[in-house]
Amino acid sequence: MRAIVLGLCTAVMLVMRGADAQMPLPAAKPPDGAALFKQQCAVCHTTNLSEPMRQGPPLVKIVGRPAGRVEGFHYSDGLARADFAWDEARLDAWLSNPQAVIPGVIMVYRQAKPETRAAIIAFLKELN
Repeated sequence: MRAIVLGLCTAVMLVMRGADAQMPLPAAKPPDGAALFKQQCAVCHTTNLSEPMRQGPPLVKIVGRPAGRVEGFHYSDGLARADFAWDEARLDAWLSNPQAVIPGVIMVYRQAKPETRAAIIAFLKELN
């Protein structure tokens, strides 16, 4: 009897291993832009104009907005003189390395992961 039980257990384990080997892994969950913004950006930036300004300007409606142009926020000289509007490519470059986009800016945040930058930018686009 013991041999039969051990044999059945072994057979079940082999079948289970085979099933595991054939089962596809669940797809990786894409990063959540809102959560990433809260973790990495909200210390310095708000997402609405009714909250008091923080170290950085509010980022509501940033996509398409001229750089360095939020009423009541004091920008660094480089950003105040910037002559472009924020788009996805510019935001991606900015989040990668702000000083490469505009030398001398104060923002020190850098995000090396393209998927994290893309999720944050997608979240910001939703605020437009």
